[in-house]
Amino acid sequence: MKKNLITVITLALVVVNLVLTVVLTITIIPETQKANELITKVCSAIDLDLESGSATSAANIPIEQIEVYNIEDSMTINLKQGEDGKDHFAVITVSLSLDTKNEDYKDLQPQVSEKEKLIKAEINNVVSQYTLEEIKSNQSAVQQEILKDLQKMFASDFIVAVGFPDAQYQ
Repeated sequence: MKKNLITVITLALVVVNLVLTVVLTITIIPETQKANELITKVCSAIDLDLESGSATSAANIPIEQIEVYNIEDSMTINLKQGEDGKDHFAVITVSLSLDTKNEDYKDLQPQVSEKEKLIKAEINNVVSQYTLEEIKSNQSAVQQEILKDLQKMFASDFIVAVGFPDAQYQ
């Protein structure tokens, strides 16, 4: 008799557990969907890009559609001190790749030469945040950060790439 009573109590607890799990699932799923919708609305309101890798890049643009703007003067930039405690610097020349078919190209392309000093200052700010080891090991990350800052400066993505045709680090 005791075995049957324990079996009935166990079965009752399993059924209660199953009912509570179903209730929790039914109440949590709609709230999660509402939270996801809210996050999507907030991101679109502040214009965040939810899809990674969907931004325009020079790799997606035909070569005949790219104009290269070279900043003539080489730039000497002090780098952040590394673990060795010594002062290091970079001597770089910079080239910008511009998308000639971009809707902002005609308006903003003349401003690139007019704003060259601001562009150089932005490049200097970005490069000076890196140590010698960091910039040598991941130069493309520095170029991507400069690109992102220049696109923000011009409020357009008509600049599609930043390159260092000549870069020397000491």
